[in-house]
Amino acid sequence: MIPPFDPFQPAQFLDGAYRSTRFPYATERLNPATLKPVGHIASCTDEDVAFAAAVARRAQRPWAATDARSRAAVLHRIANTIERMNPHAVARMMVEEMGKPYPEAVGELANCASVFRYYAELARDDVGKVAGTTQAGSLQYARAFPYGVSVHILPFNYPILLMCWTVAASLAAGNACIVKPAGPTTLCTLRFMQAFSELPAGLIAVLPGEADTAQALIRSPGTHVVAFTGSVPGGRAVASACGALLKPCIVEAGGSDAMIVTDHAPLEVAVPGCVTAAFHLSGQICTSAERFFVTDAIHDTFVDRFAAATKALRIGNGLDRAEIGPLVSEASRDRVARLVEETVAAGATLVCGGRVPPSQATGWFYEPTILTDVPAGAAILREEVFGPVAAITRVPDFSAALARANDTEFGLGASIFTTDLAEAHRATEVLETGMVWVNNPLIDNDALPFGGWKLSGMGRELGRQGLDAFRQTKMVVIDHKPKVQSWWYPYPDQAFYRSDPDEL
Repeated sequence: MIPPFDPFQPAQFLDGAYRSTRFPYATERLNPATLKPVGHIASCTDEDVAFAAAVARRAQRPWAATDARSRAAVLHRIANTIERMNPHAVARMMVEEMGKPYPEAVGELANCASVFRYYAELARDDVGKVAGTTQAGSLQYARAFPYGVSVHILPFNYPILLMCWTVAASLAAGNACIVKPAGPTTLCTLRFMQAFSELPAGLIAVLPGEADTAQALIRSPGTHVVAFTGSVPGGRAVASACGALLKPCIVEAGGSDAMIVTDHAPLEVAVPGCVTAAFHLSGQICTSAERFFVTDAIHDTFVDRFAAATKALRIGNGLDRAEIGPLVSEASRDRVARLVEETVAAGATLVCGGRVPPSQATGWFYEPTILTDVPAGAAILREEVFGPVAAITRVPDFSAALARANDTEFGLGASIFTTDLAEAHRATEVLETGMVWVNNPLIDNDALPFGGWKLSGMGRELGRQGLDAFRQTKMVVIDHKPKVQSWWYPYPDQAFYRSDPDEL
């Protein structure tokens, strides 16, 4: 049984228990809605990293040797524990740490068990491949093996669900896992470790810290594969560090997703769908719709309805009745405000929002904001905003919308609202993104790969590719009846080249 967690006692999770960190200085974590302290966090040292890697490797070897059915049974027991857990303690801590509305925190936790069940069975079913032989009498196949110890560098927006996505796959493949949570969601990540009471001690660890802790985990010779979700600068730093060591990694580096609304969009569905896609979690989702391209014929009607629905959203503490909570930090709020101010100064029209709500003077709140007439070269169309802002561009037709949607260095996801089947199929073919949603944005599926094109990352989470990310293959050739092969040394004399006078 894992003992209770005290958020005001700086700790790491290691070898099945909470342990005090060696770093002497703790950081106070403030609730972004109230600015009141919710706990203390201390970064792990290089010594902590080395020790955690050794503990994980020691636990991983017998785990890797465990048969697939027995490993699957443990993963199913983890899923059972998650489903039996009262989500209130972790959900409330998540709200208090990063501001997420309480229903969204509970909803995040409700989606965690299924990924453990999915990978429990997928890893039982898929352990390699027998190939058609290239020589008679030879058995030729590939087997999958775990890397050893995986590192999971996480974002703050979905701290528990995104951890479960990669941890479930890594454990199913036979690895041990070291989690480096985002600073703003360290406490809820540590508290969630109660869910792993059925896992052999040492197979999962949580090491709090910032970028230097992540880099120490990557550099460690005791870690073998890295999964990162976060910003493009963070993804580049991780990929560069892994590349220097030839250490495999998967990187999900965010995006600036497009939302296309065509003449054939059902506005009674498109408007609430777009409000959710733009402002869910105050726009702090890697797949948030940030760049809107609306065809000319419906532009004005759509903007009017979109603005009316946006103005009806309630802003407040995530523990109250509110759809829009605070941004995660003052720096995040200030960056969003700067982008909006610069865009308006460049000629965009502010339809609604664009300010700190007068009713929320305390905390890092920002009103859900709609901009129209956004200049094509505006920074808000070139950067990941990661805030509650929808930048709308009027386009003449569907083809222009597709072209503008692809005019970006990002390629995580894109959405479209239309009832025209030809438009829907063309969008799924033409949009340069790893994911496309038609009439149903922000949906994911344990069995389908999640990830982006271009600057939005490399590799995939979820699906079969998500399992393959945490295992390596070995080709095996077995001849049960040894014999001398015709191509072995020495070559017969007639095999050597003899010049023909007619060819000279």
